[in-house]
Amino acid sequence: MHADAHLDQSITGRFKYAIVLTSLTLVAELVGGIWTNSLALISDAAHVFLDLFALLLSLGAIKLASYPASDTRTFGWHRTEVFASFINGSTVFIIAGIICYEAFDRFMRPEAVKSLEMLIIAAVGLIANLLSASALHSHSHDDLNVHSAFLHVIGDAAASVGVIVGGIVMYFTNWYLLDAIISMGIGFIIFWGSWRVMRESVHILLEGVPRGIDVKQVAFAIGEVEGVEEVHHLNIWTICSHIIALSAHVVVPETSLGEHGRIIEKIEEKLFQHFHISHTTLQLENTRCAEAQSMKQFRHRPRASAVAHAHAHPHQHPHGSCSGHHHDHTH
Repeated sequence: MHADAHLDQSITGRFKYAIVLTSLTLVAELVGGIWTNSLALISDAAHVFLDLFALLLSLGAIKLASYPASDTRTFGWHRTEVFASFINGSTVFIIAGIICYEAFDRFMRPEAVKSLEMLIIAAVGLIANLLSASALHSHSHDDLNVHSAFLHVIGDAAASVGVIVGGIVMYFTNWYLLDAIISMGIGFIIFWGSWRVMRESVHILLEGVPRGIDVKQVAFAIGEVEGVEEVHHLNIWTICSHIIALSAHVVVPETSLGEHGRIIEKIEEKLFQHFHISHTTLQLENTRCAEAQSMKQFRHRPRASAVAHAHAHPHQHPHGSCSGHHHDHTH
């Protein structure tokens, strides 16, 4: 727990550092874009604004995720990280469309740009973006929230490079059409980065199996544990980018009653080491389910008419129920 708290403090400090740099960059590029009449610089400023929005939203998500679980939210607030990532990605996606639309209009009617001033302001923005990206990079590989913010910043750094190159070319050639071309390129960069973040966050929100994990391989690994005869009703999902959860029914011999604790410990150890699955709910059974399936199929809660029908026919049993002794364990 202490290590997690220290990690959150480290991430929070880096976010605050990046927020200060991004705020300064936003002001410089917005004022500079209007002053130099550069759509590329204004487009980059729009991207920087979304960088700032992403960083603030991500920082808020970290704060909410630190709140403990409660009777009404048994998983705590960890999912706020995923919601923040989805909002970041979707808003950037919309702004990218606006940028491309404005770039097309400028492409049809090129306007003169103060290229030297544009070049200097873009260089300042690039330095600030690189400093922000370096602060977030170390945590961007294993935290979706940080990763989405990192994509914002690194995408803006790439855009700043394009603006700098464009400024140099326009300074020597007066080819102002390049300003619109660069803006269009920035728009496509934003599209790509936002799509990846949206795709991953939606996958988590839909309780998809974490990318890189094969359900069959997980079932096989559990089956290799001594004392395990069968695994079924297996579900794997992501709570947030660094918490993977699993639930399963595990069939063990009746003679292993005193070994349940050891079997569960071995399964959890293997799941954590090989698949980084840290939250498990295991139901140990001594007999196989009548209709055991590899994955658990969910049922809707009964409607009013279904409840009345069930009372009229009390002999019916829930579909797919298991018989025999069992033991639940959540970790």
